[in-house]
Amino acid sequence: MIGALSLTRFRELLQRRLGWTFADNDPGQTAAVLAARAKAHGLTDREYLDRLAGRRWTAEVAELAQALSITETYFFRHDDQFRVLRDTVLPELLRKRAGQRVLRLFSVGCSSGEEAYSLAITAWPARPTPDWIISVVGVDANREMLHRARAATYSAWSLRDTPEEVRRRWFRETGDEFQVHPDIVATVRFAEHNVAGDDPQLWHPARYEVIFCRNLLMYLTGEVADALVRRMTRALTDGGYLFLGHTDSLGSHPKGLELCHDGGTVYYRRQTAAPPVPAPEPEPAPAREPPPDPPAPAAGTRSRAIGLLRDDRFAEALDLLGPDDMLLRGVLLAQLGRVAEARATAHRLIDVAGPHADAHHLLGVCHELDCADRASGQYRLAAYLDPEFAMPRLRMGLLARRHGDHRGAAAHLASALELLPHEDEERVVLFGGGFGRLTLTTLCRTELEACEVRG
Repeated sequence: MIGALSLTRFRELLQRRLGWTFADNDPGQTAAVLAARAKAHGLTDREYLDRLAGRRWTAEVAELAQALSITETYFFRHDDQFRVLRDTVLPELLRKRAGQRVLRLFSVGCSSGEEAYSLAITAWPARPTPDWIISVVGVDANREMLHRARAATYSAWSLRDTPEEVRRRWFRETGDEFQVHPDIVATVRFAEHNVAGDDPQLWHPARYEVIFCRNLLMYLTGEVADALVRRMTRALTDGGYLFLGHTDSLGSHPKGLELCHDGGTVYYRRQTAAPPVPAPEPEPAPAREPPPDPPAPAAGTRSRAIGLLRDDRFAEALDLLGPDDMLLRGVLLAQLGRVAEARATAHRLIDVAGPHADAHHLLGVCHELDCADRASGQYRLAAYLDPEFAMPRLRMGLLARRHGDHRGAAAHLASALELLPHEDEERVVLFGGGFGRLTLTTLCRTELEACEVRG
């Protein structure tokens, strides 16, 4: 039998390792888990607790998360929030991101994946054109739930609130179960993550347009919950949206967020950073001698602009640049949706420097908005000019796949997959659409597997 002191110590360790809090009126499950895990390792409860406290025991923490998680969920749970997402949030975000054609959504505490797939099913058909990238990440500490999520197969009970037309369009019935459509599965990535800790890759500043974190905060200690809210706020783009559970509240004036209402639905919007107020111009000094030549641009100006591009702060980066850095300037103009200016800048760069792989790739990006054939032609020229350039091969593969040419897509994607590990880091930043090398490689591999399935 588990004593009160052991139970108290176990709860304290769970708070430290997982950030969870526990109700005093339900000690039974917690004690049963402690007894079962100690027995599984052939230890007394005290020996088990000493080991859990003494060093990093990642596999065991994952087992505890699995044993103690509350995993009840289903597709389109609290459908009023998905209605707001579909009718209000996505139309606004799609207008804002027209230059990038990328939307990133995050499901925190995704359990067995229904919420993450519901986000993808809502966002995927809202794309204005097929070349938009929809990326959904789902994280959870429960490995068993993540295994189920990746299987993407669910019972009818999980679809109990799913509209019939959505069920017919995005699920395939296989006996007594339902398989999520492959296009939706390819859009969603799952990762094991304990919200009591940080992960710079997951929580990169200004990474996500939408974050769902529902009915999780109430299970966390105050300190861990506060840290998670700060992390989510920082990870939203300017004007991005946070949806919490109906039992969660951040008050009427949460730091960095605006409270939004739609009928009975409450959600939050990341406050847009105010543009800097220009300093007043100084009074002109009496003319005594000709002014000195203006100083040369600081050596770090371009690297600062690249850093701002990496953080999706395109307008600020553009303001740093002079007219000579035409490639970076053209990329930033394209990201801001100023496609005609970006195209003109790329042509000027070619006029000055001659055939230029990066400039032709930029032209391909610009032409994807109006003519896929022209875009493919520019990508082919970029790949011809630089056989080691992975990005045009990736874009050609994606374009071919969207037009049903699975064999051609597979050839381009296989080449891109081989070249991506060696791709120049700056090119990844310039042309990766906000994704890093690892994510682009995963996207490439997923699309290639889909081509092989359909070929």
